Amino acid sequence: MTVYNGCMTTDFRSGYVAIVGKPNVGKSTLLNRYLGQKVAAVSPRPQTTRRRQLGILTSEQSQLIFIDTPGMHQPKYALGKFMNDEATTALLDADVVVCLVDASQPPDSDDRLLTERIAALQPSPPMILALNKVDLVKAEDMERRRAEYQALLPAAWLLPLSAQNGLGCDRLLAAILERIPPGPVFFDADQVTDFFERDIAADLVREAALYHLREEVPHGIAVRVDGYTERGDTGAEIAMTIFVERESHKGIVIGKGGLMLKKIGTAARQEIEAMSGRKVFLELRVKVEADWRNKPNSLRQFGYFQEED
Repeated sequence: MTVYNGCMTTDFRSGYVAIVGKPNVGKSTLLNRYLGQKVAAVSPRPQTTRRRQLGILTSEQSQLIFIDTPGMHQPKYALGKFMNDEATTALLDADVVVCLVDASQPPDSDDRLLTERIAALQPSPPMILALNKVDLVKAEDMERRRAEYQALLPAAWLLPLSAQNGLGCDRLLAAILERIPPGPVFFDADQVTDFFERDIAADLVREAALYHLREEVPHGIAVRVDGYTERGDTGAEIAMTIFVERESHKGIVIGKGGLMLKKIGTAARQEIEAMSGRKVFLELRVKVEADWRNKPNSLRQFGYFQEED
């Protein structure tokens, strides 16, 4: 028997659901859809998500704690290793694993890396293989694609879906609930994520940069919150620094006459206001931190480190 909002309930289910996959398969899009609001940054570029983030979906019968994870990939930097470690930790904590794959493409080395780690989990949690982006797959290719991915994770239950348009998402949610064990309420019913508003705001600035900047710049960007001041009914004032790895990238982020930085700031401010429900004054500046993706002190400064037990 479990207390939910002051009432005693029976047969309450709760647990952690790891959403894992290679970069850019739609993990954050799926999380935002289930929560009905944007708590995780999304962009067309891979490796938008860099840290584990909880998304908490509570009803009178259950509490699902989704773990949105960085995309598993072959790392080139210390940052990439941290991101893979974040995804691996989520697997170890999960009551149910949802392996999200891009059905519009055949499996590659990153898919194989991830599914090998999932298959090696002991004890083995319930596994769901979710074929995302099926709306982009030609009908004549669908059965072959299903077979290709099922071969990577034979023990998993397979389900096609589209996180973008919602196709199959209700079936996936029902399948997760069937596999979640009975348990207590871990979080308050009105809590939807473990990230503070300032953390989400920083990710939304980086999301805006990912959308607007050219190919060679985005993955070398980090965002630090320097100030977050509440102004009562007038909203909030936020100061952030965008870090890049090269002096030439600083000029690209700022743009001619500051136009690119203004474009990034405007897009980010609109998303932050939609997320927070109030007006925001956003101040951005740009600094160079050479090779920060390989420097432990820099990674720690930007929040890319795992707490030691």
